[in-house]
Amino acid sequence: MLTQTPLASLDDGALARRIAAAGPDVDAAAEAELCRRLFPRARLYGLRHLRDPHAAADLAQQVLLMTLERLRANEVHDPERVASFVLGACRMTVIEQRRGTRRRDALLRTYGEQADRFEPPELPMLDADRLADCLAALSERERTVMVLSFYGEQPADEVGASLAISAGHVRVIRHRALARLRGCMGVEEVRR
Repeated sequence: MLTQTPLASLDDGALARRIAAAGPDVDAAAEAELCRRLFPRARLYGLRHLRDPHAAADLAQQVLLMTLERLRANEVHDPERVASFVLGACRMTVIEQRRGTRRRDALLRTYGEQADRFEPPELPMLDADRLADCLAALSERERTVMVLSFYGEQPADEVGASLAISAGHVRVIRHRALARLRGCMGVEEVRR
């Protein structure tokens, strides 16, 4: 009977080779052991360079996840040096984060004041009395379809089931009623 070597007795390289050998199958025990060993190193790198415990933990998690994905895909060229790979990935990730921060800061310096000056366009005031008069001018069926569609937020098939008509007929009634309301309210129809 073959006995398996306890994971704790394997070095980092042996664990990395074992994960790579599993391929798309996941060797959860080996991955957990490798992460248990490398997480503190990656987190320490993050603490030293990011000076924020939460950012350091995020960095370690992101780098270890990427390392496991690369090991599973057999894209780590020298699994014996997996610890160096992790620290190099930490370095490159921190550099990319800093580069992104510098870009964002430069954009804010350039365009930040312009964003503060943006004022949304004024929306036209709704004449509620006129709308009520226009709704009253619609037929009862048109008014019911409009109320169920827009106030009740019901789709055409539900409105049709309530009124015992087809969903297509509901759409036609709604379209015509909207055209009549636009005309009554004095709104020009937008052509597409």
